[in-house]
Amino acid sequence: MTAQLEVRDVSIAYDDAVVVESFSFELAKGHIGCLLGPSGCGKTTLLRAIAGFEPLQSGEIHLHGRMVSRKGWELPPEKRGIGMVFQDFALFPHLSISDNITFGIRRLPGEQQKARVSELLELVGLTELGNQYPHQLSGGQQQRIALARAIAPRPEALLLDEPFSSMDTEMREQLARELRVILKHEDITAVLVTHDQFEAFAMADEIGVMNKGQLSQWATGYDLYHQPADRFVADFIGQGVLLQARVIDEHKIATEFGTIEGVAPNECCFDCPLEILVRPDDIIHDDNSGLEAEVMEKAFRGAEFLYKLKLTSGAEVLCLAPSHHDHAIGSRIGIRLEIDHVVMFRRDSQGDTRAC
Repeated sequence: MTAQLEVRDVSIAYDDAVVVESFSFELAKGHIGCLLGPSGCGKTTLLRAIAGFEPLQSGEIHLHGRMVSRKGWELPPEKRGIGMVFQDFALFPHLSISDNITFGIRRLPGEQQKARVSELLELVGLTELGNQYPHQLSGGQQQRIALARAIAPRPEALLLDEPFSSMDTEMREQLARELRVILKHEDITAVLVTHDQFEAFAMADEIGVMNKGQLSQWATGYDLYHQPADRFVADFIGQGVLLQARVIDEHKIATEFGTIEGVAPNECCFDCPLEILVRPDDIIHDDNSGLEAEVMEKAFRGAEFLYKLKLTSGAEVLCLAPSHHDHAIGSRIGIRLEIDHVVMFRRDSQGDTRAC
């Protein structure tokens, strides 16, 4: 099946500064992808290149089987059939909500315009607000209207550039879920740019984690969390820490928590130094455990506490515990390791780590 969007070995540079390097991914029709990474990693630059606003140093971009960018040539943005949703929504303040949505479909006959606007207002749950103006709407309502306007012409692809950045965490995740439902209903291929992993998890089918202009891993949110390809992904996704460990044999790893089962990489021999990724949900509070840790910090989260604990070695880990287990800072609590997905990184002589 032909991919709806293909980014093939794309590099982008400003003068001698390479911003995006040898980047590739593809999305099928109706799939939602996400470019996830810290500020300055090149994700917005790549999004702008897909839109046609940035030239390529190398590589190609294809949309629905046709080339739209290569080195030295770009199809103009207005001819790509791409919709965009910006950080600031970019709604026209002097136009009503209905007229904002109509803006991109003005070439349609009047009755078709009205029908499409009515359909989209119902889809985004704002059927009663067509005659109001942007300043009369909440931030979340403005975001839904910006999305409705962008998808009104039924674009080949939709690009969303940090669309929830001005909202609080709870609102961002809620809107991400709502927008996902809308995009799936319209069968629109979309690319979201964000630095917030929870937005990415809530909205995207596939996520590309970017680091310094390069793709570290393209995978589902589940696989990024449980099977990170490298240390950067392990650090960036979730709240994990890396603990020192050593190989005992092919299937056993020595850790501060005791021996755990895990398949050591082929190139690792006895006593090979490793690091294992430990998430907060891997550490179980257990009063009957013989292994204790000191409570360094605690954060109440309603149903649970997030504890920062110091082990005997001085290493620190995070632990999620039910909120009725309320322990004072400085106290010692019993813990044990219960880890289902063992992720290990081999440390070489230069101190670098690679996924095992």
